[in-house]
Amino acid sequence: MPDSKRDQYAKLLRDAGCSAKVITHVNAVTDAALEYAKGYPAIHFSLVEQAAMLHDIGRGSTHAIDHAQRGADLLREKGFPEELARIVECHTGAGLTADECTLLGLLPRDCIPETAEAKIVTHADNLIAGHTRVSIHDSIGSAIHLPHKARKRMYRLALEVELLTGKRL
Repeated sequence: MPDSKRDQYAKLLRDAGCSAKVITHVNAVTDAALEYAKGYPAIHFSLVEQAAMLHDIGRGSTHAIDHAQRGADLLREKGFPEELARIVECHTGAGLTADECTLLGLLPRDCIPETAEAKIVTHADNLIAGHTRVSIHDSIGSAIHLPHKARKRMYRLALEVELLTGKRL
């Protein structure tokens, strides 16, 4: 039986213009994120699920790097909680500083994940290419478009999440 929450999130994604491929990706990210969330103490489990399902909602309008900021803005316009919008906004790589955003042609926003929920969703997204799980090393290797410091943050984020959940890289 399909998960009705996931069906609702998939409908939001379709309504925003996301393809079946994006929906397959977010489902895989959600599975990985929920696996990590189980190992985190005092985690807001439903926020992790919602953020993982909606992290790529901006891909309904663009597949460029600004999809995260666009997705966050869309969620804000629709009245979703700021906590959710921030996770969506900060999920690229291991987040981007305002200066890095500017260098990449994005709005100069501080987009570094700070909450446990944001870190889990971001790390899970880094480990899913399409719908296939990859290593953090492969993910960093394919993130050549990101500044060097941002790629280093990806590895440090992976270590933090893996350490706190008892998983291993």
